[in-house]
Amino acid sequence: MSTRSMSLSPDIYQYVLAHAVREPAVLERLRAVTAGMRGAEMQISPEQGQFMALLVRLIGARRCIELGTYTGYSSLAMALALSPEGRLITCDVSEEWTAIARRFWREAGVESRVELKLQPGLKTLEELELSAGRASLDFAFVDADKSSYIAYYEKLLTLVRPGGLIAVDNTLFVAGETIVGRDSAPARALREFNDHVHHDERVDLAMVPIGEGLTLLRIR
Repeated sequence: MSTRSMSLSPDIYQYVLAHAVREPAVLERLRAVTAGMRGAEMQISPEQGQFMALLVRLIGARRCIELGTYTGYSSLAMALALSPEGRLITCDVSEEWTAIARRFWREAGVESRVELKLQPGLKTLEELELSAGRASLDFAFVDADKSSYIAYYEKLLTLVRPGGLIAVDNTLFVAGETIVGRDSAPARALREFNDHVHHDERVDLAMVPIGEGLTLLRIR
């Protein structure tokens, strides 16, 4: 019994990996390829990927969007959780990184479920609002430029249906003695985002201490 969330020691984290993570081989290979790359710290952890896939299944999501693709680990985890009829739009501006994502979507047999938009995320959200309309999405994952988090969130509030989820990554980057750069521009932007959503009555909120923090926002 504990009155607070626990911090994972290396031993406990290894226990989680050994006893709770069911990482498909294709995701494990993608994680290994990404590990030696520039920006490898941007990839989410396997337990977070599994958690997000569970969320997609729990709410029966069929229409998802991701802002920030990198090499595709999170998009692949979500695409594997979708039904064959499900669709995921993922947004990035790097052809180099997303070329790796495309290769692994194809290898996993989910390429037809994923639509990549190589353009700024806000442009994609604006286009989607015009083409698909309000409440056209079930699930959204935000893991892109931190300075745009509030703008992404406000757009997604109109695009995600009532009862749908917005998951926002890195929201605990601003706290803790061991986190480098907590006074940086991204950290300041995340702090502003956390303050922005804290008492927002349009959503139900939970901040989950997984990875660098994952804030879940259920549209009311």
